[in-house]
Amino acid sequence: MQNRREFVKEMVAGAAVLGTGTKLAWGQAKATEKSKVVIVRDAKLRTPGPAPDETRVAALLDHAMQAYFGAQNPLDPWKKIVRPGQVVSLKLNAMGGRAIAPSVALVTAICERLQQAGIKPGDIIVWERNSRDLESAGFKLSDAPGAVRFTGSDKAGYEDAAVTYGSVTTKLSKILTQSDLVINMPVVKNHNIVGVTMAMKNMYGVINNPSTMHGTACDPYIADLNMIPQIRQKVRFVVADLKTAVFEGGPSYRPEYSWNEDGLLVGEDRVAIDTISAQIVQRKRAEKGLNTLEQKGTPNTYLVTAADAQHKLGTNDLARIALIEQHIA
Repeated sequence: MQNRREFVKEMVAGAAVLGTGTKLAWGQAKATEKSKVVIVRDAKLRTPGPAPDETRVAALLDHAMQAYFGAQNPLDPWKKIVRPGQVVSLKLNAMGGRAIAPSVALVTAICERLQQAGIKPGDIIVWERNSRDLESAGFKLSDAPGAVRFTGSDKAGYEDAAVTYGSVTTKLSKILTQSDLVINMPVVKNHNIVGVTMAMKNMYGVINNPSTMHGTACDPYIADLNMIPQIRQKVRFVVADLKTAVFEGGPSYRPEYSWNEDGLLVGEDRVAIDTISAQIVQRKRAEKGLNTLEQKGTPNTYLVTAADAQHKLGTNDLARIALIEQHIA
């Protein structure tokens, strides 16, 4: 019988490449280079049942990371991202429960790769703003010494001193401030205030007062929040679970407004990632005969602000985004 490692190797080697893009050096993108966003899909991700197959999820992760970094070995991308001795945390968006959250299989696969890259299990933290959200998404809370930790900011607490940028004054989760690197793990959802919630709005889950930042379609709050140095510098890579997405009625999970995208999205440019995510939602809305987000009155204006001359968090210009879409056969 084929073992998991052999299966993953064959899946990656046999995938069909449908797009190409400019290679970006980790953390060294130049203004003249396009921002790369990689999406890999697997139509058999849920074979044979409704839950994602763990082996195929692991293959999907390896394929996406290798495509992004142009790596031949599935471990090489992680060695570029992390260094032994670092504390690495995975900030999930799990408030929608198991149906619309990063899967346990995906988180497990990432934690395995991080350990293989030299990160000690006790230096890996999987977290959300509220620990109950992790539990509702299928994760078991744990603070066992020497093991991967699963917890929430409600347990870890927030820093006493507030930080400020522009319209934002807030206190940061101690999990964020104690991490050397944060992997941002959002999901694609329509949002009834901002239009689409994805990588940048997931940072509302690392602060103590997100309810104060929803006025004026979260603009400029989302952009200003992502300018906070601890967020801008530490939250450096996005691994978004696209197995299920929401095109209407979000950010809560609405089965009648959800669909199976059965994919994974990775990248560094948080603005480009959110821009592509908005395109995905817009496409599905068009398929369903719904108004555009602009017509609905939720036009994602925060993307323009995040890309402006003051913030420079990334690009929202589709001409400057190298979108690579691949399918696993």
